[in-house]
Amino acid sequence: MLLYIARRLAWTVLVVAVVLLLSFAVFYLLPAGDPAVRFAGKAPTQELLDEIRNRLGLDRPWYVQFGRYLKNFFTGDEYGWPGLGYSFGTGVPVHDQVMERAPRTLFLIAGAAFLWLTVGVLIGVVSAIKRRTIFDRLAMGFALFGISSPVFWLGLMALFIFWRQLHLTGGTGYVPITENFTQFFSHMILPWCVLALLYAAFYARVTRNSLLETMGEDYIRTARAKGLSERQVIFKHGLRASLTPIVTMFGIDIALLVGGAVITESVFNLQGLGWLAINGALTQDLPTVLGVTMLTATTVALMSLVVDILYAFLDPRVRYA
Repeated sequence: MLLYIARRLAWTVLVVAVVLLLSFAVFYLLPAGDPAVRFAGKAPTQELLDEIRNRLGLDRPWYVQFGRYLKNFFTGDEYGWPGLGYSFGTGVPVHDQVMERAPRTLFLIAGAAFLWLTVGVLIGVVSAIKRRTIFDRLAMGFALFGISSPVFWLGLMALFIFWRQLHLTGGTGYVPITENFTQFFSHMILPWCVLALLYAAFYARVTRNSLLETMGEDYIRTARAKGLSERQVIFKHGLRASLTPIVTMFGIDIALLVGGAVITESVFNLQGLGWLAINGALTQDLPTVLGVTMLTATTVALMSLVVDILYAFLDPRVRYA
């Protein structure tokens, strides 16, 4: 097991390095134009272009530039760790912008993930147990509604009903948890629920189908033949093995939402990492876009590593050499 973890960790580092190489090629080595002009933003001056070339070492061979780029990311630069560079458009290190916006996205993901995992798996399990009953029909109807409803529409409807009409929650914007926990929760509960609804619907359907398939396995029939109660058969043997696709989905969904929750962030004016990347693209602030891209890619690779390790503990049929 330890050897497997070491190999997977080495493979993850290699994947991150390859992603960094591809992003470096896209942002630095594109044949059209001077990379200094691309990094300077909308209104570059000659002094700014000279500063960019000096900071990034653009007068050096590409492999020297990439080595410096790789080293700064893994070991940090003068602005902190990980080294994400400097935004010449805003005059602020990308690291500082990411650290300012990251808590908003991470709190959004954490709260929504707790809701969608709890609600989705619970509904999926009960739906599988009560197959072809009225509850099963209602649960799958909920799943269909959640999958079909656009996030921006759900967000606007939630704001109109629960904030504008009923005055039960806070409106748009973000209040740091350290300033006022009540206001923080009041502003975050709607984004959590709206973002969780879509994913809970997916998780409910996947859990139901996976559990139904697992309950037909030979070892489940053996467990029943040994005299185990139906509760033990379902939760100790069936659910544990059927959760492997859920773990895969959960790991990748969490990672992708680091930079992909932009619609929810925009509707509720949270201005997290997704908003930072979109705003950087609109204002041609490429260092910021590159920084969020590298951070998201690294998160995806790390979550894939965590998922692979968790498989050994969830599914007894999986063996690692």
